[in-house]
Amino acid sequence: MKKKITAFILLAALSLAVCVNLSSCGITVPVSANDDLMAGVEPRQLGDPGPVKDADAAAAADFAVRLFRACADGGENVLVSPLSVLAALSMTANGAKGETLSEMETVLGLDRDDLNAFFRSYMNALKPTEKSKLSLANSIWFRDGGGFEANGDFLAANADYYGADAYRAPFDGSTLKKLNDWVKEKTDGMIPSILDSISRDDVMFLVNALAFDAEWETVYLENQIRDGEFTREDGVKKTVPMMHGAEWDYLDDGSATGFIKYYSGGRYAFVAMLPNEGVSLSDYIASLDGEKLRETISSPESGEVLTMIPKFGTEYSVPLADVLKGMGMKLPFETAADFSGLGASEYGPIIIGEVFHKTFISVDERGTKAGAATIVEMKAGSAFMEEPKAVYLDRPFVYMLVDTETNLPFFIGALTDAGE
Repeated sequence: MKKKITAFILLAALSLAVCVNLSSCGITVPVSANDDLMAGVEPRQLGDPGPVKDADAAAAADFAVRLFRACADGGENVLVSPLSVLAALSMTANGAKGETLSEMETVLGLDRDDLNAFFRSYMNALKPTEKSKLSLANSIWFRDGGGFEANGDFLAANADYYGADAYRAPFDGSTLKKLNDWVKEKTDGMIPSILDSISRDDVMFLVNALAFDAEWETVYLENQIRDGEFTREDGVKKTVPMMHGAEWDYLDDGSATGFIKYYSGGRYAFVAMLPNEGVSLSDYIASLDGEKLRETISSPESGEVLTMIPKFGTEYSVPLADVLKGMGMKLPFETAADFSGLGASEYGPIIIGEVFHKTFISVDERGTKAGAATIVEMKAGSAFMEEPKAVYLDRPFVYMLVDTETNLPFFIGALTDAGE
């Protein structure tokens, strides 16, 4: 398992050549390479998306916890962006049919229509400020020429609900640079590149990039940062800079205690959960439940809680095919998969080959920066307390970046080692 990341993207690579046809949507497609196929295309008038439904947010939180549990092995730092993975796979689901679609919907936790509606509402509600920003960007890239005809309805759905751009390109060295440059731009430079090469079998990439950058509501002062010890589960101690402070939202789910530290504006928050003494990190992660987690976050105990957070940064990458298969998404990776909604191929069935996921986070005295990327490769074939509670993150813990309006964790990780 590699440990290098800096943003999050979903990329679906089809082992087919692509000839885009948007005639079903009345769209004229430019023929020159590297054209934006959506340039001048007006999205359908779908009306006000309205707020995110609580049931949809609950399903997304459940997927977040299930994905995190499936990725965590208890021995290494792990960090996933379930929101980015969900966005990428939801875009892909717009091309799935039959049992293939049913499996994807079961694992993702919502049916396709609800997934589309959720992301349209969620992305519409994102309002960046000077000190707090969460952004999602989506794009689709096609190989110029060949034996694949893309379905216009598939492209239109991803444009309508995900704001996805679509590009036709020769899939050579120039395309590799343009795609990586797109990723770098959309992740504010946190992911300088996502692809090392493009193979001759790759003909389509669906890309989701997510970037988060926010300042603490109350930043740490110089005298609040001093060296402390972080003890790993194997007993090894590391000396690391620790940020000392006090928060006012205390969490206790029976197996762990924690706190909420807000970013500027209060829309986003850092949530940490420290397993109780005698509870291993792996056992705690295995016990996590999406519904219970949202309930814990939404019902903090009000009162002073003394805190200590190590300054840390984590890069993480993992292939998700086996993880998703283990969660029940098997058919999309088999030749019996039905992705005919993507378009028509002369070279056999379209399947998902691999799903690559990368993340990055940096937590320091001023705030947090985080990015994520996922690539789906598709192939043919209360009152002041007298005694303040204390939660010192000086041993392995679980942490999240949470949207406080939906109580949805858009990043979730475990820090097992705060040292270099």
